[in-house]
Amino acid sequence: MLTALLGVVLLLALVRMLHQIAKAPHDRPLRAVTYCIICASLSFPMGLRSVAADVDATVGTGTAKLIQNILLLGTAYWLMCFYLQSASDPRTGRRRARIELIPLAVTAVVITAATLATPRSERAHVYATANMQVASIAVFYLAAGVYLVYALAMALRWTLRYIGDACSSLAIGLRLVAVSLTCMVGADAVRGVLVVVRAFHGTVPMAVTSGVKLLLDLAIPLFVIGVNYPGAASRVTSLRLWRRHRRTHQRLTPLWVALHEAFPENALNRAPSDGWPGRLNPRGVHHRYYRRVIECRDGLVRLSPYLSQLKESGPVEHLPPQVVADHLNRALKAYVAGAPAPSGAVAIALPRGDALDDDVRQLVLLSDALRTSLPD
Repeated sequence: MLTALLGVVLLLALVRMLHQIAKAPHDRPLRAVTYCIICASLSFPMGLRSVAADVDATVGTGTAKLIQNILLLGTAYWLMCFYLQSASDPRTGRRRARIELIPLAVTAVVITAATLATPRSERAHVYATANMQVASIAVFYLAAGVYLVYALAMALRWTLRYIGDACSSLAIGLRLVAVSLTCMVGADAVRGVLVVVRAFHGTVPMAVTSGVKLLLDLAIPLFVIGVNYPGAASRVTSLRLWRRHRRTHQRLTPLWVALHEAFPENALNRAPSDGWPGRLNPRGVHHRYYRRVIECRDGLVRLSPYLSQLKESGPVEHLPPQVVADHLNRALKAYVAGAPAPSGAVAIALPRGDALDDDVRQLVLLSDALRTSLPD
C-alpha cells in the first residue's frame, strides 16, 4: 500500500513539474526541482523486485541497485542545486553547482567500483540482508550514505533558513520538506552507523533496520508532498475564485438581462470568452464575470437619469435594494417607452469601498432584489 502511494505521489509530482518546466524552460530553480523529481521518479521502479529482476537479468546482477542509488544521489544533488540557484545570482549558482558535481561524481565512481568489486553471488543484496563483512558492500553503503547525509543536511539548513521569510502556503510546504529532510538525514546517519557495526561482526536487531527503512519510506512521499504543496494550494485558491466568479456571474443575470435589453449596444462583443472555446476554457469564467460587471455598471450609468424619484425616498446610498429595484423597473419602462429623462444622473448601488468586490457586492444585491420583483 505504501509503495503504491509513493508511486502515485511521484507520478503526479512528475507530471506537474514537467508541465511547469514546459511553460518556463529557462527558470533554473524550477529546472533543478524538476530534475530532482525526475531522478526520484526514475529511482522508484528500480526498487521494485520485478523491475530489478528484469534489469539484472538483462545487464547484470546488481545493476538495478547501482542505478537506483546513483539516481538517489542525483535527487539529493539537484535538491542542493535548487537552493544554490535560488540563494545566489545565476553565475554564482552555476559555479557552485559545478563544484558540487565533484563529490557527486566521486561518490558515483566509488559505488560503481564497489559494485564491480563485489562477487556476483553477493551483488543481489538489499540493505537488510547484505553481508557488510564484505568490504566492497560496506564501502558501497557507506559512500552513498555519507553523500546523502551531506547533501540532505545542506538542503535542510537552507530550508530552515527560508521558512521564516516564506508566505503561508510556501512556509507550510517548506515545513513538510524540513520534516522529511530531517527524517532522511537521521535515517541515513543511523544506517551508516549500522553498516560499521555489522562490518565489524556486530549484531543489529531486525526491528531497528525495519524502523529505519520505514522512516525513509515515509519521508520520501512527505518530501514530494512538501515540494508540491504551494502549487496545490494555489490551484485550490484558483478553483475557489473560479467558483465564486461563476456564482456571481449567474446572480447578476436578472440585472444584466434587464439592462442589456434596454442598452444592447453596451455589450462587449469583442471579449475573448465568446463561443464554445471560451466556455470550455477555465479562464473564460473570469472574462465573462468581468464583462458582465462592466456591462451592468455601464447600463446603470445610462439609466440613472430616469431614477430621480429615488431621491424622494431618502439618501440613495441608504435605500434597501428592493426599493431601488422597484424604481429600476419603472425607469426601464420609461426609457423603453421613449420618455425623456426627468433629471440628471443619480448614483445607485454605490460601493462602500474602492475595491472591485465592493462594487460587485452592491450589484449582486440589486440583481437579487430585481429577481424577486420580476413577475413569474
